[in-house]
Amino acid sequence: MNCIIIDDEPLAIKVIEKYLDYVPDFQCLDTFTAPLAGLVFLQKNEVDLVFLDINMPDLSGLNLLKLLKNTPMVIFTTAYAEYAVESYEYEALDYLLKPFGLDRFLQAIERARLKKQQQPEPIEEVLLVRADRKIYRVNFERILFLEAYGDYVKIHTDEKVLVPKISLHQLENELPTEHFIRTHRAFIVNKEKVEFLEGNLLGIGEHQVPVSRSLKNEVLTALGL
Repeated sequence: MNCIIIDDEPLAIKVIEKYLDYVPDFQCLDTFTAPLAGLVFLQKNEVDLVFLDINMPDLSGLNLLKLLKNTPMVIFTTAYAEYAVESYEYEALDYLLKPFGLDRFLQAIERARLKKQQQPEPIEEVLLVRADRKIYRVNFERILFLEAYGDYVKIHTDEKVLVPKISLHQLENELPTEHFIRTHRAFIVNKEKVEFLEGNLLGIGEHQVPVSRSLKNEVLTALGL
């Protein structure tokens, strides 16, 4: 299992690093005294567990979690007991009150192990489409958006554009609704790929996808905007 440490106190980080020497199955990927740097790392990397201080300058640990779309397991480490109740609203695994000893640390580690064991293995979600006389396996997460193209559809991925002989309406039934939403009669987008909304256009990489007036409220709700 991998983890990172975010704490504005270098000495507190050293304590956790020392304790991690007793649990060789845990790999510390990095440590951060600046919470914003830790946030950027979490947004770009898959992390199993975060040891997270709460009371930090610029960005508190609680507010940092609010900015994450996918929240890893969290063990809060803080010198302030008054944050305990609020911290559990974020489904924290544990709350270590500084200074904590090795025995208390290992209890928290065991909770992380049990939680990890209970998590189901991710299922590979793919779309099978026939185009260019080939059958392609397209991971849902690689799809940016889909565009109606006459009786066919253009599947825009982060690598290429495929044009299978199937309509957008037919393909819509094969897409998981938790990840995709129709924004227009001719467009369906991957919600995770949307970067911004400007007027009636969604920004997805270098593309701009229209949002119809009739679907705009539904799209805004789905995207949390």
